[in-house]
Amino acid sequence: MPPNMIILAIETSCDDTCVAIVEAKKNKSGQVNFRALSNIISSQVKLHAKYGGVYPALAKREHQKNLPLIFKKAVKEAKKNIDLISVTAGPGLEPCLWTGINFATDLAEKLKKPIVTTNHIEAHILVNFLDQNQNLKNKSQIFPAICLVVSGGHTQLILMKGIGKYRILGETRDDAAGECFDKTARILGLGYPGGPIMSKLADKQAGSRSSSSGKLIIKLPRPMISQKNYDFSFSGLKTAVLYDFKSRADKTRKSKEYIQKMALEIQQAIIDVLVNKTLKAVRDYGARSIILGGGVTANKELRKQLQQSLDRKKMKISLIAPEQALCTDNALMTALAGFFRYLKRGKWKNIRANANLRIDEKL
Repeated sequence: MPPNMIILAIETSCDDTCVAIVEAKKNKSGQVNFRALSNIISSQVKLHAKYGGVYPALAKREHQKNLPLIFKKAVKEAKKNIDLISVTAGPGLEPCLWTGINFATDLAEKLKKPIVTTNHIEAHILVNFLDQNQNLKNKSQIFPAICLVVSGGHTQLILMKGIGKYRILGETRDDAAGECFDKTARILGLGYPGGPIMSKLADKQAGSRSSSSGKLIIKLPRPMISQKNYDFSFSGLKTAVLYDFKSRADKTRKSKEYIQKMALEIQQAIIDVLVNKTLKAVRDYGARSIILGGGVTANKELRKQLQQSLDRKKMKISLIAPEQALCTDNALMTALAGFFRYLKRGKWKNIRANANLRIDEKL
């Protein structure tokens, strides 16, 4: 790479339109430092909230409308000439992915600049290698690592032996953890997205003096928690919530106590499974660290209980998690993933979207 590289990144895998411009710069010791020159996210959450989920055609339309606007804003903030363009190729919603790819390829042709594609899951992992000063973290004591990627569309455990060296150990067989939060929130009559709402309600219930008192008891299953594999399943948890909800009197369903206790139990059931499976993978593969990625990993209770479990079991494992703002989709992570892809493989031709792209597949 040249001493300095300016990377324009575009992320449109779901319902957030994201553009970032990042400077990658070698210091005297040869280490690469990263500096965000602009990082803009245009969220569609309010637009999709009334539907209780993301509508791909609507999301695509919003991406088409927003991309030119936030691109101009990002360029104005950065005030730098672009050397490389990085765009998400998958996994994600295919109409949304194509919107970003078409915009990026057109731009690459106009500017006569190289373009690389990135894997969305890998980007969620690699964003962890930026510290608060955006310097590349020391990787010598990190690998092998177990990566727990949890979002609305994905729940995966990945063995990472180095940047670009991945093996999927397990994944969800049906609903992802974030999807389970959304669907159970809908059952309870709460808003979208469900994860943040559930977390707030669970915190209120956990902090209540009456959290363990009263006649109302809710106990939900922990799907697949005792199985010897690394896979997940959350559709059964969703069904258990629905059955419990329907079994209650209308007055109970609408009560503050029921909603908060249910939120606490749903969150705890998901956390118990995630923590148990992750620690099993750590033990089985002799991992030195756990790397978190994806929107659900912004959940403070998940991070807290994962660290407490490591401490309780006296496991000297580093827990690496992104800043809260970098857990959800952003183009900063796409820029970082694009940088490493470019160093390894150079520029791409015949770029295509792949809604089901896996981290261990070639782009």
